[in-house]
Amino acid sequence: MNPASASLRSWLESLTGCCDAASVRSAITDLCAEFGKVTRIDVLTLAAAEKRRAVCLLRLETDAQERQLMSSLGISRFGDDVLVIVDLPARPDRPAL
Repeated sequence: MNPASASLRSWLESLTGCCDAASVRSAITDLCAEFGKVTRIDVLTLAAAEKRRAVCLLRLETDAQERQLMSSLGISRFGDDVLVIVDLPARPDRPAL
């Protein structure tokens, strides 16, 4: 495993305790702090069958900070935004569709 994928795996594993958009937003803001201040973050939650995901589109203060974040974690852009996809735990209180 290369260092970037190990770093990404560790980073994404730290998000496993998140169960909703608010907790994902807070965790990503905290985790991105080492690269710069998050100036905007949009979190969309998706559910299909038994899988739940959060699609996060974020911006940091500068393009250089965003490039460093993407390079360090092996993530990419969606349009002008940095894209992070987080697997969320299944919600036991809701039946599967």
